[in-house]
Amino acid sequence: MSSSPSLARQVADVVTGLDLDDVPDAVQQRARHLVLDAVGLAFAATAHPFPDVAAQALGTLGSGDHPVLGTKTRLAPRDAAVLNGVLVHGLDFDDTHIGAITHVSASALPAAISAAVAADASTRELLLGYVLGVEVAARVGLAGAGAFHDLGFHPTALAGAFGSAVAAGRVAGLDADQLAAAQGVVGSMAAGLLEFLEDGSWTKRLHPGWAAQCGLTAAAFAKAGWSGPAAVYEGRFGLFNTHLAGREVHPELVAEGLGTRWETAQTAVKPYPVCHFAHAFADAVLTLRTEHDLRPDDVASIRCAIHPVPGKVVCEPAAAKWEPRDEYDAKFSLPYVVATTLARGRFTLAELSDDALRAPEVLALARKVEVVPDDESAFPKAYSGWVQITTTDGRVLTHREQVNRGHADRPLTDADVVTKFRGSMAPVADESTTERVLDAVLSLGEDRPARAFAEACAAG
Repeated sequence: MSSSPSLARQVADVVTGLDLDDVPDAVQQRARHLVLDAVGLAFAATAHPFPDVAAQALGTLGSGDHPVLGTKTRLAPRDAAVLNGVLVHGLDFDDTHIGAITHVSASALPAAISAAVAADASTRELLLGYVLGVEVAARVGLAGAGAFHDLGFHPTALAGAFGSAVAAGRVAGLDADQLAAAQGVVGSMAAGLLEFLEDGSWTKRLHPGWAAQCGLTAAAFAKAGWSGPAAVYEGRFGLFNTHLAGREVHPELVAEGLGTRWETAQTAVKPYPVCHFAHAFADAVLTLRTEHDLRPDDVASIRCAIHPVPGKVVCEPAAAKWEPRDEYDAKFSLPYVVATTLARGRFTLAELSDDALRAPEVLALARKVEVVPDDESAFPKAYSGWVQITTTDGRVLTHREQVNRGHADRPLTDADVVTKFRGSMAPVADESTTERVLDAVLSLGEDRPARAFAEACAAG
């Protein structure tokens, strides 16, 4: 038997020894802008029906006074975390750690907010908890080496639960023994299936919020003295040996570089409100459209090359991808994204409206999309896209985006994030609300009450 500490204990030892001052200023600044993106998207989501459905369901489970992003709803802390996760992730426009293939903010932020408000903590503790939640979730996703998706698991749900347990535990003041136990406990709660891809159901929207409430629950149990398996990551029946048996995995990455290498800085902000696997294709099509002045009538056929693992997500089942059943289906349809971007010269939230989904010109173009394997893809280090368009006059036009825009190697700047935030807020909030939220988020890390931050980011 090995005498070295378990991975969960290694994580706990590092996390309990860190203070916000140990986080580099540049990482803190990027973290604030990731939070800004997430909060803006939560507000934007309030224009859609799914948050009301979630709020109604959660309201039947109890009451509370915890504010919820972008709304006037008040819930108990764990239920508020669920709804906040739904709001941040519901439009699938939120950030992604590329290598981990994990939406990191959508669970880490709700967990940190609820833990900080419940503990009467300051925004210093909130920001630190959020960053540590992102760091751990990203590492769990990285350790899976891209295999979670291939087997039908959503790493945002799995990795997010572990990150949330660390975020909530650190904010709540757990010691190293308790924080290690919290990770052990949450391992039995972490879950998320990709079966929603078969029928466009809403379960994925629930994954990050559920991960956040699992993290809060696990931290509370651990603080009270509940035990959890020490080898929850690397053990015989730990995460990687149960979920990814027989696959190449790297459990050691869960703790490697924690506190010295900052994955928060590697987190990508999305330029398009669709699955990240389709972004490079949208940019490739826009490049060809602009360079060759292409219009739908010019196109005879379209060929797209994608790595098989992301291909399962955005290209299968083919019938649903050629003609999406609803806007959520459309977000995960490579043919629809390619056809819409080519036809309209853009892809915004407006391209997910009911009218846009039924546009004959777009649906006809989507039918012309053929998908083939991409032997040159950079996946999972980046989400590559190659597009070949054959025109009706016989031209063959190609373009490759090897590294998707928004990736750490091609990041959206902080100024870009502010612009995206203002665009998210514009349809649902007045200027004074937008400025109030902007000021609250960009002052995270100051010695101010976390509740004041949460109130500033609610409606009203």
